[in-house]
Amino acid sequence: MAKERLLASIDIGNHAIRTAIGIMEPDKKHPTVIGVGVVPSHGLRKGQVIDVEETINAISLSLEEAERMSGEPVHHVFVGIGGSHIESIEAKGVIATQGDEITQADVERVLETAQAISIPQNKQVLKIIPKYFTIDAQRGVRYPVGMIGKKLEVEAHILSGLHAAVKNIEKCVHEAGVDIDDVIPNSLAASEAVLSKRQKELGVVAIDIGHGGTSIAVYEEGSLVYTSVLPVGGEHVTNDIAIGLRTSLDLAERLKVEYGNCDLEEIAPGDDINLKELNEHETETISRKYLCQIVEARYYEILMMVKAELKKIRRDGMLPAGAVFTGGGAKIPGLIDVSKGVLNLPCSIGFPSESTGVVEKVDDPAFATALGLLVWGSRLETRQYGFGLGVKNMGGIKNAFGKAKGFLTKLLP
Repeated sequence: MAKERLLASIDIGNHAIRTAIGIMEPDKKHPTVIGVGVVPSHGLRKGQVIDVEETINAISLSLEEAERMSGEPVHHVFVGIGGSHIESIEAKGVIATQGDEITQADVERVLETAQAISIPQNKQVLKIIPKYFTIDAQRGVRYPVGMIGKKLEVEAHILSGLHAAVKNIEKCVHEAGVDIDDVIPNSLAASEAVLSKRQKELGVVAIDIGHGGTSIAVYEEGSLVYTSVLPVGGEHVTNDIAIGLRTSLDLAERLKVEYGNCDLEEIAPGDDINLKELNEHETETISRKYLCQIVEARYYEILMMVKAELKKIRRDGMLPAGAVFTGGGAKIPGLIDVSKGVLNLPCSIGFPSESTGVVEKVDDPAFATALGLLVWGSRLETRQYGFGLGVKNMGGIKNAFGKAKGFLTKLLP
C-alpha cells in the first residue's frame, strides 16, 4: 500500500522566507499543511543573495518555526526562486524514432535535443516543459509513448536562471541544514497552487505580484506557453510612498498595507490619515486619496507591463479564463476592478485553498508559492511531462517517465 509522504518547501523571497510542511496521503489529491514558518528576509535583492549569513539565518529560523508547529523534522525541501534573472525561451527538438512504436527512450532523446540550445555561459537550465509533441504530421500529442510513428518532435518551454544566483541560493539552503529535492521558478509554483485544470485548458494568466518583482505564467490547452518576470513589485510601491510622503520605509509599508487602495473611486473625500497614530514621532496628517494616487500609479504601471507581455504573444484580452492574481502584492484593495479595465479580462484573486490543513494562515495569496511547491512535490513521482516535468539533468528523467501514465489519465479531459 502507498504510504503518506512528508513534504516541505521554502519560498525564498526578497521580503520574507516562507516554509511550509505538508503530508501527502495516498487517497488525497492535495497535501495537508501541518506547519508553516514566516521570517523577514533581508539577505536578498531582486531574487539574488546579497548577504549569505543573513539568508542562511532566515532560512533556518523559518524551518525551525515550521518544524515546531508541525512536530516533524525536515531533511529535504523543494525550493522556489524568483527574480528578473529568470528567463524563458521556446525550443524545438526532433528525432527519428528507433522503432515503429515510440518509447520512453525516444522521449528522453527528443527532450535532450530541445535542451541542446545555446544559452549564455552564466546561465543554467532550470526547467524544460514540453508544450506538446508531434508524431509524423500529428500535432498536439500529450503522451507519445506507445504510439506509432517514425518522427518525433517536441515544442518546449525552457526556463533558465543565472548560474551564480541559483548556486548561491542552493548554498544557503544546504548551509541551513537541509537537502534540496528540486528548484522551481516561482511562476510555476504559484500556478500549481491557484490555477485549476479547467482554467489552464481554457487559457489563463497567473500574475504573482511579489515584493521585488512580478512574474507571469500563461497557460493554454493545459500547457504552459509563456513566462516572464517583470522587475517591479510591492517594494516599488512602498518606495514610491516613502518618497512621495517623505517618510520612512517602515511607515510607508504600513500605510500601503493598512490604507492603500488601487481604486481611487473607493476613497471618500476628506478621508485623512493621522500619521501620529502609526508612529509617535510623526505629526502630519495626510490625504488618503493622495496616498492611494501613489499606489494606483505604480500598480497601473505593473498592469500595463503585464498587458505588454500579453500583446507580445497575441493574448491581450484573449484568455477566456482571465487573469488570476496571487502573491503578497495581490492583497491590495481595488486591484481587481482596476485590472479588469486595464487587461480587458476577467480577473480574480487566487487563493491556495486546495492545500487544506490545520494552519489557517495559508489561505493567503502570499503563501501561493510555498504551497504550490508542496503540490509540485506531491506530484513529482508521477509527474507527466505534458503536465510540466522539470528536468534538472536528463539522467533523472527515466524514473519519472516510468510512473507517468497513470497520472496522465487524471489530467486529460
